[in-house]
Amino acid sequence: MRPPLTPAVERWRQRIKRRSRPRFRGPSFNRLIPNLMTLVGLCAGLTAIRFALMERWEAAAIAIVAAGVIDGLDGRIARLLKGTSRFGAEFDSLADFLCFGVAPAIVLYLWTLSAWGGLGWAPCLMYAVCAALRLARFNAAIDGAPRPAYAYNFFTGVPAPAAAGLALFPLFLFLQAQAHGVQLLAEIAQFPALSAAMLLAVAALMVSTLPTWSFKNFKVPHDYVLPLLLGAGLYVALLVSEPWAALAAAGVIYAALIPLGVRSYRRLKAEAEALGTPEDELLRRTA
Repeated sequence: MRPPLTPAVERWRQRIKRRSRPRFRGPSFNRLIPNLMTLVGLCAGLTAIRFALMERWEAAAIAIVAAGVIDGLDGRIARLLKGTSRFGAEFDSLADFLCFGVAPAIVLYLWTLSAWGGLGWAPCLMYAVCAALRLARFNAAIDGAPRPAYAYNFFTGVPAPAAAGLALFPLFLFLQAQAHGVQLLAEIAQFPALSAAMLLAVAALMVSTLPTWSFKNFKVPHDYVLPLLLGAGLYVALLVSEPWAALAAAGVIYAALIPLGVRSYRRLKAEAEALGTPEDELLRRTA
């Protein structure tokens, strides 16, 4: 038979029994992962500016590309983890403005456009302003009237991450030419007029109403799956062996896809108007 507990031990036993595991209110850690990724991308954009001030152009370009990769992943991970929120959307837009609206402009200005003084700063201002307008329009569309179903496969204008890649095309070309000792091509790529023209053209594309593919709900026909995989494998091989050439080629390919996206959007719109069917049914037929 167990001996009776002393009063002191009994009191301690009752206190331990009354203690329970503390519960905290708030979101789970999984829901914070997308915001943490956005924060890392923001830091990458800021670091790109620091590298540009140090004239480390390769590192600056890599930091912006890394921010673009993170931006492409955080939204999808948020949807997978059911961690989407208004705060996350606003935070992502602010990070996009710095990483893809401010950082590329500053990098290009310090790299080549500073040779033109104040005149070289004007395209950088125009690019950053258009990036802010494009992101503001995107945020306003979230609370706006619902769009046709087929329109959800398209962005209005060029998105900010793609715009940054297009704007940095001269720098990618310069780094590739410098890596292979092609001095003439490097001088052409570093000519301020080329960077200024790219910034102004990309700025116009960002605020335009051109429909561009979003690739979020993009479906590949069965006959094109194998060629697509082979093409992706070849591109990865090029990215590993010649990263600057691969990044420059990606910009050229994306620019070539813009007219195709416009044609696809107009075709879907014409079919929707001609069939007169519910938009969701049309989306299922054309996806």
